[in-house]
Formats: sequence, C-alpha cells, structure tokens
Amino acid sequence: MQFGVFDHMDRAGNDLMAQYEDRLSLIEAYDRAGFRGYHLAEHHSTPLGQSPSPSVFLAAASQRTKKIRLGAMVFTLSLYHPLRLIEEICMLDMLTRGRLDVGIGRGISPIEMGFYGVHGDKAQEVYIEASEIILQGLTSPRVNYEGKHFTFRDVPMELAPVQKPLPPMWYGVARPETTVWAAQNNFNIMCNGAIGTVAEITSRFRSEWATAGNPSSSLPLMGMSRHVVVADTDAEAIAIAAPAYEQWHGNLTYLWKLNKLQVPLSFPEKFEDAVTMGLCCVGSTSTVRAMLQEQAGEAGVNYLLCRLAFGNLKREQSMRTVELMARDIMPAFEPVALAA
Repeated sequence: MQFGVFDHMDRAGNDLMAQYEDRLSLIEAYDRAGFRGYHLAEHHSTPLGQSPSPSVFLAAASQRTKKIRLGAMVFTLSLYHPLRLIEEICMLDMLTRGRLDVGIGRGISPIEMGFYGVHGDKAQEVYIEASEIILQGLTSPRVNYEGKHFTFRDVPMELAPVQKPLPPMWYGVARPETTVWAAQNNFNIMCNGAIGTVAEITSRFRSEWATAGNPSSSLPLMGMSRHVVVADTDAEAIAIAAPAYEQWHGNLTYLWKLNKLQVPLSFPEKFEDAVTMGLCCVGSTSTVRAMLQEQAGEAGVNYLLCRLAFGNLKREQSMRTVELMARDIMPAFEPVALAA
C-alpha cells in the first residue's frame, strides 16, 4: 500500500497568494512524511480549482521538494494544443528530475469546457486525438498525425522526457468498462466513489490486466481518493472537518448551481452523509487507521489518495493530519491485503 495526496486547490479564502504559499509548505511536509505523490486537479472559472494551470504550480513545487512525485490529475486534453502540452510535460519531467506523473482526461465538467468553446462530442473527439499525439510525441523524434481536429507532418520533438519510455501515466476511471483501455496501455488509475463502486472498478482492471498478458507482480497503481482529517480526538477532527467539507462541497457545485443545472450526486452535500458513505475518513489516529484499512481491503486498491487540504482547513490543521498519518497510520499498512 502506498499513499498519495490529491488536491483540487479549491478556494480557501480571499488571499490566493497566501493559499499558494500554504500549499507549497504542505507539499514540503508531504515530501518529508513519505507520501509517494502529489496530484493536482485542473479546473477553470470555478472556486473548485484555483490552480487552472497545473504545470505552473507543479513547476514551483518541483523546486521545493526532493523525493515526492508531482503530477496533474488530470490535464484536460480537450482544452490543450497537444504539441504545447508535450513540451510542458518534458519541461516538468526535467524540472522534477524525473519525478513527474502525468494524468490525462477529456474533462469532467461540460460547463468549464463550454467556456472554451468545446461542446458535446467534440470534447471526446479532441481528447482521443490529443492523447494519441501526446503518447507519440513523448516517445518519438517526430510527430506525424492526421485526424479530424489535428494534422501534423514531421514535426520535430526537440524536447524529450527524462523517464523512459514515458513518465508514469494516469487515467481517471468512473466505470468498470473504462478500465479496458487503461489496462491495455499500462496506465495507473484513480477512482472516486463508494467502496462498492471502486471494488467493481479495481476487480475489472485486474481482470483486464491479466487478459492483456501482464503478470500480477507488475500491476499498476489503483488509487482511491478520500477526504482525510486526523486530530488528537474524534470530536476535534469532526469539528475541524465538517465546515471544511461543506465549503469544499460549495466550491464543487458552484458552477452547476450558478447555471441552474442538476448537481452531480458523486458527493453528498452533508458532511455526515459523506462520512457514512466512507468518502470522508475523519477522527483520531486509531479511528482513521481502522477506516482506511477496512476500505482499502474492501475496495481492492493499492494506493490511497488523501485530500488533506480542502475548504477552510487551516495549514496547521492539515500539517497535524500529515504528522499523525506519518507517525501512526501509514506505517500500519504494510500487511493489508487486496481484495480478491
């Protein structure tokens, strides 16, 4: 079992410069504590994402850290020119000295993509072409491609990634059937959702991995994200986490409510419901350790992605969670077995 951090960089207050500095200090703490990776989401024109250019923030984080891997989860390919993103990925892999992870996806919010003129089927079409171009450009000295949205003839790739043949690649998975492509292309996967949903996804992924002729010993990472707050007592952790979750949920649903659209039901509005569903793991070290151990085993994951800074959590509160996880929770996970 490995641990990572997932971050929306949702709005914490009115001083965004202070928030950036707080986050960079936290990433330094994640690095010292032994987290495998820091994964930053990409969102636009919403308080859910105050780091709309992951590359810029990850470049800053690369200069403040030594061991932790850094990456976007995910780059929204339907909004990028693929040649530009290839070059940014190569630059980041060099700036991190080979610590870059790369997540790709089409974009989860049609509202955000609509702001950029990407509507309907176009998002999926552009995503498919861009993903093929990026994988080619990171592994070849020239790009040649002909598609509906992009056509390239013998474009030189003057930059190349440090990691060969590719940096570790990631794909966000919401349904079991979408694991087929990820397994066939040796992608790590990341899931949200209830334990039963995640278990279906990881089971299908392992099956597809084996069907592709791959040994179980080389299984990619299968991550599950959870909001995590740890304090000295259950009561203290709940008092801290409840208002922070409610603010985060408001940031999450802002654009949907603004546009009078039905809010996706992935995350419940009430903190208590999120705890009941297992989406928030909050409490003392013994409480959270037991929650995460049970969920990891039932969901069949080998990577726990923790949201440690969200809503109005103060830096000191998130730092305390990091300290307690490193001391009392993460070391206990070596013997946890994955679900069959």
